[in-house]
Amino acid sequence: MSHTSGNILLHMIFSTHGRRPLIKSDLRADLFAYLGGIIREMDGTALIVNGTADHVHMLVRIRPAQSCAQIARVVKANSSRWVHEKWNTKFAWQTGYGVFSVSESNVAAVTKYIAEQEEHHQKHSFQEEFVAFLKKNNVAYDERYIWD
Repeated sequence: MSHTSGNILLHMIFSTHGRRPLIKSDLRADLFAYLGGIIREMDGTALIVNGTADHVHMLVRIRPAQSCAQIARVVKANSSRWVHEKWNTKFAWQTGYGVFSVSESNVAAVTKYIAEQEEHHQKHSFQEEFVAFLKKNNVAYDERYIWD
């Protein structure tokens, strides 16, 4: 086969440094659009980007030649720099991130989950949510090393 094909869907989750509420309402829509634009520049597709004041969820479709680490590094570095330049504010993402594979059959459910972040976080903290994702996806973790 001379052509590489793939349908790689990722649910990426990352928070602001120290989970501080840095994603203010006045920059949220622009930041989420910018994150989607970075994915587009990398020849991927951001199906949905949403979050709260302290973290972001992205459902993205990437090319087989790209790695999760590459996507996370470029998205976080470029968006952090953009926030500094455009909004003249101190802003940083956490060092790590969560990334979970999504099957095509679950795109609608994951999209709905990401779209409802504001409602979801009226009942659950980001930390509770993230640990639940790790457990649900059988990811071994040590809570001493999850948070910055």
